Amino acid sequence: MDRSFKVAVVGASGLKGETLIELLEERDFPVSTLLPLASDRSLGHSVSFRGRSHPVAALAGFDFAQCDLAFFCAGAAVARQYAPHAAAAGCIVIDSSGEFSAHAEVPLVVMPINAAALSRIGTSGIVASPRGASIALLLTLAPLHAAATATRIDLATYQAVSGAGRTALEELARQSIEALSGRGVTLQDGAGAQLAFNCVPQVEAFVDNGYSAEELQIAVETRRVLAAPGLLVHVTAVRVPVFYGDCIALHLDTERPLGAAQARQLLRNAPGVTVLDEPGRPGGYPTAATEAAKRDTVCIGRIREDLAPDGGLNLWIVADNTRRGASFNSLQIAQALAQRAI
Repeated sequence: MDRSFKVAVVGASGLKGETLIELLEERDFPVSTLLPLASDRSLGHSVSFRGRSHPVAALAGFDFAQCDLAFFCAGAAVARQYAPHAAAAGCIVIDSSGEFSAHAEVPLVVMPINAAALSRIGTSGIVASPRGASIALLLTLAPLHAAATATRIDLATYQAVSGAGRTALEELARQSIEALSGRGVTLQDGAGAQLAFNCVPQVEAFVDNGYSAEELQIAVETRRVLAAPGLLVHVTAVRVPVFYGDCIALHLDTERPLGAAQARQLLRNAPGVTVLDEPGRPGGYPTAATEAAKRDTVCIGRIREDLAPDGGLNLWIVADNTRRGASFNSLQIAQALAQRAI
């Protein structure tokens, strides 16, 4: 690739931003200038990239006309306020906050499932990358849906605390130390339910129908990426005391019969996933700590046919929510855009 690019990373001092910058270096993305951005709280901090220290600049007031590409690795409120301004200034925005997942005019892309949607983007605009759990689910579901047409999926996600940011990670570590010391866990103001040694059936705020925003968003993102508006999607999202690595227990009903052996073969041939499925052998399946954390693949195991007479499949999915999820997919989108020189 002959051209290099001026790249801004919004939320550069957060977990997602740090991971994205690591991937830009590891994958040798053609960056001519790195522009790390964050809120005023991060001023004075710096990030390391290719052996150099880059000071973090203030997002407020930044002129996005300076860059070709802007990765938004911060929250939805930041994306809502700044991403449209960045696109209007002439750069391409890749946003992983979920803010634009339901916007029909914004392509929602999981590479390589619907990479063709990037053709809707010119030299500026916004591309949305789904949540980490949605990406792991979709990379697993897409080849099975293509072969047998999914009609309904029921899933429970067991999501790592890193998905809630650095403060939540630090809170889990603190609570774990307190619990193991025998002193009892104390909760910080506004911390919500105890994280350490607990499972909390809430990821993000609840809405009026009793579902959480995360659960509804996974359903929206799944239907959009698969171009399957009639697919029935039922989600329960649970926060678990794991630092990195989301897990998904998935049940899948299909229009045409799909056995476990066929599903294994389809998944072995699918991009972005690794099948680790040895039924009956202890440890013959992936876990968050051993196969997900710090890896760029989605691992799948426990592939088995449902015991009910009407069939269906059950699967177990794990992936690094911070790396394989938002950050790696955003990088893949950028690589595809760079191939056409943005």
